[in-house]
Amino acid sequence: MNELKAREPVIFDLSQPGRNAAAQMVASVPGDAQIPQSLRRGSPPLLPQVSELQAVRHFTRLSQLNFSIDTHFYPLGSCTMKYNPKACNSLAMLPEFLGRHPLGPETHGQGFLACMYELQDMLKEVTGMQAVSLTPMAGAQGEFAGVAMIRAYHRAQGDLARNEIIVPEAAHGTNPATATMCGCKVREVPCDANGDVDIDALKAAVGPQTAGIMLTNPSTLGVFERKILQVRQIVQDAGGLLYYDGANLNAILGKVRPGDMGFDVIHMNLHKTFSTPHGGGGPGSGAVGVSKRLAPFMPIPVVYKEGGRYRWAAEADLPQSIGRLSGFMGNAGVNLRAYVYMRMLGREGMVRVAEFAALNANYLLARLRDAGYDPAYPERRASHEFIITLKRQNREYQITAMDVAKRLLDHGFHAPTTYFPLLVPECLLIEPTETEAKEDLDGFVEAMIDILREAEHDPEKLRTAPHTMPLRRLDDVRAARQLDLTWKPAA
Repeated sequence: MNELKAREPVIFDLSQPGRNAAAQMVASVPGDAQIPQSLRRGSPPLLPQVSELQAVRHFTRLSQLNFSIDTHFYPLGSCTMKYNPKACNSLAMLPEFLGRHPLGPETHGQGFLACMYELQDMLKEVTGMQAVSLTPMAGAQGEFAGVAMIRAYHRAQGDLARNEIIVPEAAHGTNPATATMCGCKVREVPCDANGDVDIDALKAAVGPQTAGIMLTNPSTLGVFERKILQVRQIVQDAGGLLYYDGANLNAILGKVRPGDMGFDVIHMNLHKTFSTPHGGGGPGSGAVGVSKRLAPFMPIPVVYKEGGRYRWAAEADLPQSIGRLSGFMGNAGVNLRAYVYMRMLGREGMVRVAEFAALNANYLLARLRDAGYDPAYPERRASHEFIITLKRQNREYQITAMDVAKRLLDHGFHAPTTYFPLLVPECLLIEPTETEAKEDLDGFVEAMIDILREAEHDPEKLRTAPHTMPLRRLDDVRAARQLDLTWKPAA
């Protein structure tokens, strides 16, 4: 690994014998006298001896080193940090919501159930599906629910031979893993030179073994599948069902609906499209919408409304359900944030989400192309995100997409997604989102222009970036194989 530059001190560097922050410490813990002697420490724990103010300043300073949507432009394609208004968080944390116990009676949670029922209805409206379950706790679990429902449907029809899921190579990487976890075989089909599904390959792949297709749209190539109705017809004629990966829902809100395209199931990353901060593995909500023929197989519980009252529908209501996916009924906090955000947007606001997502992406694409970067699909317009490929710069200047990503940190920008999707060499997958101002997009372009000039005249500066971070570039292989996250005192 390279040497540290202006290393941020670890808290032990501030430690002085006898110094403490005992003002906030609990004098004693009830019941500690009952801890058996054999389970007690023989020596005090190795903790820093610092004042309260030193501790607060140290951890505040560390937090300020983070890149986040609250502090930086964050163009991470495919899994972008989206806008999350503080109002959504504060309303989802009203005491009446926080104080509601998931095992409490339905009579004590009518307000929450009303919100969830209305959220189901709003999601049905924006997707064109017939029913919605909010139970899945993440996008991957929503995918799992979708394929599990497709499997359950075929088995209910007595068709046990359908055990193949077709996955285009431009799908999200979790799609084939999901199909495999559900006990299905994965049949991958390629894309053509313009990023659309290869129709001839699809025709060759379908048959009596086809359970369905998992289609990410817009795909990870950043383009909308132009042959989607043809894809639908081919799969349906073969007896398969259609699954729509709706992780990129912000690209199509108010413009097109998967239900109108003939899809049977869609999962939606509510944490990604509707306000919850996304990243670091959670929290999430992968709500699923289904067509009429899959409605009996939805994961439970879902919210029913009867005579002005709301209740959870469970096994007795949906005896063919694929079952429960979590201990209770989904991620209540994320679902509440999504509900508040959708109410704030309204119908017109949701249309604007898609319009500005596409406008910002195409503006960035045009400016970067004019600056000398190569779009991976130059004949296509962007959806909400797009790919540039650095294979030419890699050949001419021996710099990589990772070099550009690291150098962007020195300019105050989080990097786009690197090396995904895998079928585009030296790629940067860029998603500006629908809420960035033109000035911020222009600042990102200027940084990319400066980096391109450096690649031409001083490529070593890119290869050794970042230069302004507390830690210089890591040896990724060594960091993975010799991971050491524990501080130890000097010998």
